[in-house]
Amino acid sequence: MSARIVEGDLLDQETEAIVNAWNRNIIPWWLLIPQGVSGAIKRQAGTAPFRELARKGPIPLGGAVATSAGRLHYKAIIHVAGINVLWRASRESIAGSVQSAIHVARTLELRSIAFPIIGAGSGGFQIDQAERIMCEELERQEVKGVGNLDATRHDLEVVIVRFARKRSR
Repeated sequence: MSARIVEGDLLDQETEAIVNAWNRNIIPWWLLIPQGVSGAIKRQAGTAPFRELARKGPIPLGGAVATSAGRLHYKAIIHVAGINVLWRASRESIAGSVQSAIHVARTLELRSIAFPIIGAGSGGFQIDQAERIMCEELERQEVKGVGNLDATRHDLEVVIVRFARKRSR
C-alpha cells in the first residue's frame, strides 16, 4: 500500500473511489443538510448514492459501506461512519473508518482511493490531529495487512486530500 497527502478537492482526484465522511446513517439523509465533503458529493453525484446508502441501514461507528458513485466518474463511494450521534469524532472512530474503508476498497479490488480528513470540520478534530490519526492507522494496516488479503497481490494507492479551494485567475 502506498499513501500520500495532497492539497486540493476530493472530487478532483484521479482514483477509482472516494470516501465520504458520513455519520452512523440513523437519521434519514433527506432530513440532513449535507455540509463539507458530503454536501459536495451530493451536489455533483446526485441523490442516487444517498438513496442506496439509506437502504443499507445503520453503520457501526467506524464502519464503512460502498455505494455507486451516481453522476461522478468513480467506481464507488465508500461512506464511513466517522462521527457519532452527537456529530463528534473520536480517535477510535477515525482509525476505525480508515481501517473499514481500506477493507471495503480491497474487497472491491479497487486500486486507488481518496480520503478527506475524517473527523475534521463537524467532527470537531483539528485537521492536523485527524490527519495524524489517519496516517498512524494506515501505517498499522500496512504492517499487519488488512482483511487477510495478500497485499502483494493487491496493492492499493491511498490519497489523503487536504481541502484547498481553487484559486481564481
